[in-house]
Amino acid sequence: MRSNRIKLAYDILIYNLRIVFANKFIYFLIAAIAFFLIIIGIMLFQNASIAEHDIYGVILFPGLLIIFYPVIFNVQNDKDARMLEIVFGVPNYRYKVYLIRFVISMAMAVIILFAMSWFTVFAVLRIPVLKMVYEVMYPLIFLSCLSFLFATLVKNASGAAVIMIIIGLVFWIMHEPLRSSKWNIFLNPFDVPSDISLTVWKNILSQNRLMLIVGSVISLLWALINLQKREKFV
Repeated sequence: MRSNRIKLAYDILIYNLRIVFANKFIYFLIAAIAFFLIIIGIMLFQNASIAEHDIYGVILFPGLLIIFYPVIFNVQNDKDARMLEIVFGVPNYRYKVYLIRFVISMAMAVIILFAMSWFTVFAVLRIPVLKMVYEVMYPLIFLSCLSFLFATLVKNASGAAVIMIIIGLVFWIMHEPLRSSKWNIFLNPFDVPSDISLTVWKNILSQNRLMLIVGSVISLLWALINLQKREKFV
């Protein structure tokens, strides 16, 4: 009985891995790696000094590309793969299947970001790898949960992608005006402002991270509730 459960869990994991890595994901992965290597190459040949806060942005953008496709197109991949009958046969599939895929996508992003961070240590600058990945995952998880939510609200992956691109551009444009604000989702914890005391900066950073966590939890739960009516997606 135990061996059957292990085999079933393994089969489910492999199936969902194939869904996560299916279709156009490889293009986003290639784009993320290409962007990372190009920026690292530019840093190697420039005269300006490189700091940890520079590396944060270099790793953050590829992370956005990596999680973008599997999260947003998660709710439509079953239709594309013609495997709806399998999903509908799983008890409480709305929570189990899509939550598993979301976790797989996040785990995949963490592994790739660790690889990029270690490469940075080898090629450019010695950075605290664990802390770097930990801090980068805050905005990535928030945007992932928000993307997942819009995919379930719009019920169209392409439409949700357009909305998230617009939202991302707005926050990116507002990054400079909100540079040291707790409302900046791209707040760089390694870029400590010179005109703010360390205590105030720590409070701003902790409030920012708390808001991202709360926003992520609310978005994810809302998305899972929307999937109660998953049949309307197909």
